[in-house]
Amino acid sequence: MNSDKTADSLWALDPNTIHLNHGSFGACPSPVLEKQTELRMEMESNLTRFMVRRLPGLLAPVREELAAFVGASPLDLVFVRNATSGVNTVLKSLDLRPGDELLVTNMAYGASRNALDFVAGQSRARVEVASIPFPIQNEDQVLEALLSKITSKTRLVLIDHITSTTGLVMPIRRVVEAMQERGIETLVDGAHGPGQVELELDKLGALAYTGNCHKWLCTPKGSALLWVRRDWQDRIRPTSISHGASTHPAAHRSRFLEEFDWTGTDDPTPWLCIPEGITLLRGLFPGGFAELRAHQKSLVLFGRQQLCDRLGIDSPAPESMIAALATVPLPDADSDAPFSMADPDPLLRDLHRRHFEAVVVPWPAPPKRVLRISAHVYNDRRQYRALAEAVGNFFEA
Repeated sequence: MNSDKTADSLWALDPNTIHLNHGSFGACPSPVLEKQTELRMEMESNLTRFMVRRLPGLLAPVREELAAFVGASPLDLVFVRNATSGVNTVLKSLDLRPGDELLVTNMAYGASRNALDFVAGQSRARVEVASIPFPIQNEDQVLEALLSKITSKTRLVLIDHITSTTGLVMPIRRVVEAMQERGIETLVDGAHGPGQVELELDKLGALAYTGNCHKWLCTPKGSALLWVRRDWQDRIRPTSISHGASTHPAAHRSRFLEEFDWTGTDDPTPWLCIPEGITLLRGLFPGGFAELRAHQKSLVLFGRQQLCDRLGIDSPAPESMIAALATVPLPDADSDAPFSMADPDPLLRDLHRRHFEAVVVPWPAPPKRVLRISAHVYNDRRQYRALAEAVGNFFEA
């Protein structure tokens, strides 16, 4: 690795815990947090100067660098706090009519599905669900499941780029193309996309794409992007309407940028740290992000195989649909009652007692359940061997 420090020393992670759940919340490296502290100190030293005179000039190069990283024009990209906010922003901007149909998969992130149900309920639209199998053999099954649910009333497809629970990389380009052929728009929930996979948003053709930076770009919490295709930008409004709705944009700025760049007083430093995260991660390996992604995929596939071998099961998805997350099915729980954060699955309680952080959740419904792992540069193969040993011991007890 290209670093004067070891990978794990760049993060302030508890050394007594094996962290295999980068996917849920990310983890911000210490140098990026130091940059945020520096920005916050400048901001608090003179808030008027920072917010009124400094911030527009600070946001512009951040937008340009992030846009270049995700293969987009900076004119089409705005900042939001998280992907959930981005999904809500787009869905609440739609002009839906009674009887319209919104299509989603059974693997949709729970918060995004809740937002879809909410807007459908307000407009008396219908939510249709395409069931994607897991275990899964190939990405064709994703297309088949979605196309089987398309009708003349389908207005929008909401699809995760990388599914949260099952850790699958969805064939979003194929999905968008198939929907465009049928006159249907696509909203991509790319919560796990930026940093974990290469993006070319300008070539995607979706209505909108929203993704977190705080996960796989390791920026501070509260930094995410929303990309909107240009012909839709006059219809997508921020959930908080503020001064940008009435000010006169400069010649080089659109109403779209004006409205999203200021939705009220808030802390903009997470957004301003995005270049710091990109630079740090790019410099960890000689091959930059391509080598970083290959390293993460190799690690998580190793971890998945360790678990599958110990559980005596086949790999549940092809390697082509895996990036830095992987999920395996577990033996059924003893009860079909759902578990919660306050009362987690017994396996997860046992893993916490043994100082592992991973994800164990009911899916698709109790008593069925799955275990999800993540991989980042602070992980190593020894940790996945230890996890597989702990999981195996739990079920053999």
